[in-house]
Amino acid sequence: MNQDTPASGRPSTDKARKRNVLSTHSVFGAPCWVSLTSRDLKTTEDFYTAVLGWRWRGAKLGEHFRIALVDGVPVAGIAAVAAMWQMAVAWTPYFAVPDADVAVARARERGGTAAVGPLSFPPGRAALLADRDGATFGIWQGELVSNWEAWRRVAPTFIRLHTRNAFDAAIFYGEILDWASGTPGCCSVEYEGGEVVLRSRGDVVARIDSGAEEAAPDPSVRPHWQVHFAVSDVADCARAAEKHGGSVLQEDETELILRDPDGAQFTVTSRRIH
Repeated sequence: MNQDTPASGRPSTDKARKRNVLSTHSVFGAPCWVSLTSRDLKTTEDFYTAVLGWRWRGAKLGEHFRIALVDGVPVAGIAAVAAMWQMAVAWTPYFAVPDADVAVARARERGGTAAVGPLSFPPGRAALLADRDGATFGIWQGELVSNWEAWRRVAPTFIRLHTRNAFDAAIFYGEILDWASGTPGCCSVEYEGGEVVLRSRGDVVARIDSGAEEAAPDPSVRPHWQVHFAVSDVADCARAAEKHGGSVLQEDETELILRDPDGAQFTVTSRRIH
């Protein structure tokens, strides 16, 4: 497992846990966590503090791991293990599932691959997978990060899958994650404006589009999940990113695609348009 898991966001008291913590049995199929594999922890912390205003605390997995906080709410896991474990530098979304073993088996049956896990991370289990086109994603079974609604307010505004066939991808993920299954609490799936749109409890939590080419030479446009963070001022983010060793890959008034100093790509989106 390449990151700290959602379990790291548990409230500090048993009373708070009972009141606030939801499990993957009550919230499932939706994104519930994002994690970043990096090379240098100090550089990563400085960059995301400057660009997104994050604060930090330690994680139970050791000195190479940190938890990013917004208003005291855990929003992301950072692991400076890319070089040590020979892993790619990238952001990865995790989806809540009621049973990690079932989800992994479904992914394999449908042509996906399991890179890591399921592994036990008390009080839950996690696995790192890839879909049929190679886009990497994770699954998490167990307690979620603090209160899921609080995480949704301050965490990524949504995630987007850039893939070769949006409908085929929606079927793949839907069968693994029980999207549009009719089960209470499952995510709904709709087609809007040329994209497949995933909603959980009325909120847009993911989008799938067919923007990648079949044989694209540029790795940045191969099938992948892109994490979008909501910000108040995208221009300020661009200036901060360039000042702290990152770069702006694409820019407009409401959205930027940025690359951090280690090469991980992510998007910042104006909070006003979401």
